[in-house]
Amino acid sequence: MTTVDAPLAPAVTRALLALAVVFVLLATTGWTTIRHRPAPGPSREAALAAWARDRVDHRPLPDPAGAAAGAVAAFFARLGPAGGLRLAQRHPLVVGNLNGAPVALRYRANRITLAQALAAERDRVDDPRLSAEGLHEARRRVDRFSSLLSSDRRILAFDPTGRGRAAEVLGDLERARRVSVVVPGVDTTLLTFQKTHGRYAAPVGMARSLYEAERRADPAARVAVIAWADYTAPAGVGVDAITGRLAANGAVRLVDMVTALPGNARVALFCHSYGSVLCGLAAPRLPARVTDLAVAGSPGMRVEHAGELATHARVWAMRDEDDWIADVPHMEVGGVGHGADPVEPEFGARLVSAAGAVGHGGYFEPGTDSLGNFAAIGVGAFDDVICARADSACHRGISGGEGP
Repeated sequence: MTTVDAPLAPAVTRALLALAVVFVLLATTGWTTIRHRPAPGPSREAALAAWARDRVDHRPLPDPAGAAAGAVAAFFARLGPAGGLRLAQRHPLVVGNLNGAPVALRYRANRITLAQALAAERDRVDDPRLSAEGLHEARRRVDRFSSLLSSDRRILAFDPTGRGRAAEVLGDLERARRVSVVVPGVDTTLLTFQKTHGRYAAPVGMARSLYEAERRADPAARVAVIAWADYTAPAGVGVDAITGRLAANGAVRLVDMVTALPGNARVALFCHSYGSVLCGLAAPRLPARVTDLAVAGSPGMRVEHAGELATHARVWAMRDEDDWIADVPHMEVGGVGHGADPVEPEFGARLVSAAGAVGHGGYFEPGTDSLGNFAAIGVGAFDDVICARADSACHRGISGGEGP
């Protein structure tokens, strides 16, 4: 990390002044940390308590917080399909979010939780005591849960508690040879998990766009894409967005999810904005199956050089010309800020083109170099990756479509 000694260098002084402006803005606008509000429907705390009390053959159930994915998988293998289904029906909120549980069983459990959450929100809509703001939110949640319950959707994780968390799979995760994971940034909640307007700036739209692009890039490839919004993201450009606390918590969840994926597919992470902070913190603990880590519109990865990520994965970075994130001070002082700019050559990432992308949320728009590059990385077609400059430096060390 960058250290600051007296006298301060001019660049550091300018960065500190920029950070001071941010803090003044936070103080005068009230943008602070997330304020949690209780939500109706299934409760994570109640579900975990019921799980802890339950027994199978007089034995306690696996600890959701501490059991390794392999141990959970072995537990469900002993239970068999019928036993697993009974457990999912009793504890859908836990089973649907339990790494190591069979993927198809998690889909089934999350449909149960979604139906319960939808019923609770429909009751809220009919509550005359609800404020206009509360009624608007309840209606939006009804729409969101109804959409997630569509028969063609595979929900890998779902928790309606608070602002909510979710993850959705596109493709056949159990048979895939390559899995891509989209990790979004600030303002990601259940209500922004997908959007009608600005669809390609929301996790579901990002993942769907990438999935279709990967299928075009290699029609014969067995691919799956995960829209992974299964962490608590910062709300707005506030204190949480310029520190690493929420990213650190999310990094643990991301590593656990990737480690528990079925089969032996290669995995690529596509991390947008604050999601790249999370991916940077996760990098040293990622399993070897993660071969590529790509960031777009990054405020930093909490390191000064790609080598400090301590990962065997290839590190790719891009930023379009009109992304406002370029104006954010790329440094870290006393836990504030996220370190060096990943698109600076000295950072050491493979720099790729984002031509055609517009603004901070345009990287997954169809027809852009950014999406095409993501798809090529996702399917391992590295010869098709367009570098940020014409010198083809982003292809270095990759032979035959693979390499370190």
